[in-house]
Amino acid sequence: MDKDNSSLDPRQDGNPYDATDATERKVDSSSEGTEGMAGAIGAGSPDDIPTDTFASRSAVKQTVGIGRKTESGSVIFPAFDSHHPPEKDLIDDCVHCGFCLPTCPTYVLFGEEMDSPRGRIYLMNKGLEEEPLNDQMVRHFDLCLGCMACVTACPSGVQYDKLIEATRGQVERRYERSTQDKAFREMIFQLFPYPNRLRVAAAPLKLYQRFGVGDKLRKAGVMKMLPKRMLAMEALMPMLTKQQEIPEFTPAEGERRRTVGFIKGCVQRVFFSEVNAATVRVLAAEGCDVVTPKAQGCCGALSVHAGREEEFLGFARKLIDEFEDSGVDQIIINAAGCGSTLKEYGYLLRDDKAYAEKARNFSAKVRDVSEFLQELGPVAERQPLPVAAAYHDACHLAHSQGIRKQPRQTLKQIPGMEVREIKEAELCCGSAGIYNMVEPEPATELGDRKATNVLNTGARMVVTSNPGCMLQIQASLRRMGHSMPMAHPMEVLDASIRGKSVETLLLNR
Repeated sequence: MDKDNSSLDPRQDGNPYDATDATERKVDSSSEGTEGMAGAIGAGSPDDIPTDTFASRSAVKQTVGIGRKTESGSVIFPAFDSHHPPEKDLIDDCVHCGFCLPTCPTYVLFGEEMDSPRGRIYLMNKGLEEEPLNDQMVRHFDLCLGCMACVTACPSGVQYDKLIEATRGQVERRYERSTQDKAFREMIFQLFPYPNRLRVAAAPLKLYQRFGVGDKLRKAGVMKMLPKRMLAMEALMPMLTKQQEIPEFTPAEGERRRTVGFIKGCVQRVFFSEVNAATVRVLAAEGCDVVTPKAQGCCGALSVHAGREEEFLGFARKLIDEFEDSGVDQIIINAAGCGSTLKEYGYLLRDDKAYAEKARNFSAKVRDVSEFLQELGPVAERQPLPVAAAYHDACHLAHSQGIRKQPRQTLKQIPGMEVREIKEAELCCGSAGIYNMVEPEPATELGDRKATNVLNTGARMVVTSNPGCMLQIQASLRRMGHSMPMAHPMEVLDASIRGKSVETLLLNR
């Protein structure tokens, strides 16, 4: 790869990733399509590829990063070491049928085979035996959002989640990122998994928002001078509200039905503490004693999704220890991305002799809050909330955990609540953990696409189960000159149980 030519697409200079024996893109490069409909959640036809893709606008070079310098030039052979490489048996499950293509966000955007799940699996297979881990290969892996829509769509049951996480662990251990990229990622992981550090960072952010510093800098043209990644972080900042602390023990209202543990999360507890407060109130109203260990830290979801295995293991062990003697029946989480990782602790800690069994027992108790409430059944009276809400499926809830009906059922049990479906529900909004910060260009395209589909529902508010999705959709709506109230399902249910008005919800964020 020519390190001095950042505009050159590496697929244009004879590298081995030009094509595979799999079906190539089915878009008309001379047409700027407008439909982009990927069908319902689940498997669709490989012919259902949207025509509104980056490829239709001759921008396939997006796969090496618009506006980014070339990568480090690192070349490692063999690509993978012996510590949990992507498993050959799991790779061989893929029959390259193409049913994943219509639901893969990066294939929808780029129309590029190597930025599809089957294309990445092809590269994993090559990396096991034939090809080095280099800039081009890593770039295709980095561009995956890890949304797992392909897992839902795959008729062969390919475990792409295990494959991409194993591959990212290899990348982070073996590939030498550029100095700038490495520093930016390290900054993220020295901040976001640590709630106390986030709180410290939030203090100046409150002043930044109160005095409208961002708007003034934009008017002065200063913002245009910032790197795109920093601009993305600024655009994603939530409006900070007063912190609502969760007590270590909250008693059930009325007859006690269960004793549950509650996980506060990191971003959730600092930027969305009102969601946590609402969740605990709902659990108590439904007859649950709620145990919330004060010293609990990060669950490690961001770390494991980014391939930082050792960091993840440290977080996971500490969290397991916090709940080990709590005596709870279930462990409740209200953030989709965290929940998908918590349920995989048994697999992710399988090599740890001291924690493998503890991790399996821990994971067996984990429930998403909507999942748990539907298992438990409602007892608290719901008061009417006559409002139309667009429900957005967080990827790590719908695809990784297979939870779709329960949040909708939770909302529909509220009198007067109308749940409206969003077109292209299976396509990721572009949040995807740290993705919208490290890959702002494709994340922005996906966010704007999702925001457009949200607006087209005609709903008065958006409801979703993940803090990252809230921030991403809000940022896209603002960029498009719109605003819409956002809420977690537990905030809506809490308002109903407490007899709050619709206006209370519509004033939310």
